Amino acid sequence: MKKFNIHIFFAFIIVLSSCATKLPVEKGLFKETNLVELVKLDSTIHLDIRYATPNNFAKQAVYKEARAFLQKDAAESLKRINASLKPLGYGLLVFDGYRPWDVTKLFYDITSKENKKFVADPKEGSRHNRGCAIDVSLYDLQTGKEIPMPGVYDEMTERSYVDYTGGTEEQKKTRNLLIEKMQAEGFTVYKYEWWHFDYKDWQLYRITNKAFSEIN
Repeated sequence: MKKFNIHIFFAFIIVLSSCATKLPVEKGLFKETNLVELVKLDSTIHLDIRYATPNNFAKQAVYKEARAFLQKDAAESLKRINASLKPLGYGLLVFDGYRPWDVTKLFYDITSKENKKFVADPKEGSRHNRGCAIDVSLYDLQTGKEIPMPGVYDEMTERSYVDYTGGTEEQKKTRNLLIEKMQAEGFTVYKYEWWHFDYKDWQLYRITNKAFSEIN
């Protein structure tokens, strides 16, 4: 009897482990996935796709291509935001958009327990996986250089918090400008990451694991 219970226990562990590595199964009706490449929609949106390089918290390239996509409605909103920033001398600088689910799982697996709030749980999927989240900052239209913020992209410290009071007045001003512009077009900032914004209709789209090369 004892031997039988041990076998059952290990079988249960294997099943749990297997489930944790699979794409979540979602029930219900969802809108059709229609991922739009941002630079094709608006060539003045700049890209700095860190995950296509080793220059990121994972210390490895997790994308084979430096591209960024969003669901069409979210992408159209981003285009309007970019246009509204131009009179102020700024443009949008995109670090990441749609993210395949297997990359989200990798990020979760390699992140320490105390920093899990900076990454999505793959069991629930990320809004990036739905094509409805964007990691974004600002660049200077005259110089093309990234605008300094109180903290840097993907920094897992309190400097990334939206309510962080440190940094210079100019850094806080531009951070708050970015948040204001994004919120006006239906995006909500994540409280632990000033650069991360979720589009209002994210729950209407399925979690996706499509590679960039598969997107037209």
